[in-house]
Amino acid sequence: MRVDFYHLTRDPAPQALVLIAGKALQGGQRMLVVCEDEAARTALSDAMWATPGFLANGETGQPGADMQPVLLSPEMTVPLNGARLVALADGIWRDDALEFDRAFLFFDASTIDGARGAWRALGERDNVERRYWKQADGRWVEGP
Repeated sequence: MRVDFYHLTRDPAPQALVLIAGKALQGGQRMLVVCEDEAARTALSDAMWATPGFLANGETGQPGADMQPVLLSPEMTVPLNGARLVALADGIWRDDALEFDRAFLFFDASTIDGARGAWRALGERDNVERRYWKQADGRWVEGP
């Protein structure tokens, strides 16, 4: 299981998520996006719809949720769309993410302490590969 930590220092979560979700969908994957805040979920959805070619998405509990390539939810849930990728877009780590094939944790200065704690805790687990990504010169680079 792989967990990618995305440190948001320049771009907000919606902009970063569009890139990651776009690559996932190009690879034939489906994704669950978890974010507690309703306004933030709306911003995530709007960003995906506004990207060139758009990234179709919908909310859990809505008709057709099982058909959506990207499913947004306020909490960890069994993804009705069959997603094996999960994006934690609110900076809050949830251990249920370990049930997926791959997890993405997007965090910024306000959630960095929780991300550090998750990094340390996941380092003690077997079968969890951690990667840290930071923004440099307008792109994502893997770093220490």
